Amino acid sequence: MLERSGSCLKITAPMLYAGAASLLAAGRAALTDEVREIDLSAIGDADADSSALAVLFAWLRDARRQNAELRITHPPAGLMSLAALYGVDEFLPLA
Repeated sequence: MLERSGSCLKITAPMLYAGAASLLAAGRAALTDEVREIDLSAIGDADADSSALAVLFAWLRDARRQNAELRITHPPAGLMSLAALYGVDEFLPLA
């Protein structure tokens, strides 16, 4: 589901509604002061729905509460299309 390597947290499981709650909890447990990047390179267009945006924004809020800054790398085009459709693409801190 998640792989941590240094300051990077790589998402390896689909970011879909059915697993959103468990992914949110796993990410919250894995996000520490050292994590600065969320890598979505293993996620395909069919592996992310609108719940992925909710999970990402929750993690970003959690990080900001801890005065940490996260960057998102390699988001799939489908996820970015959803973000643009909902008007939230400008709020995603892309690296």
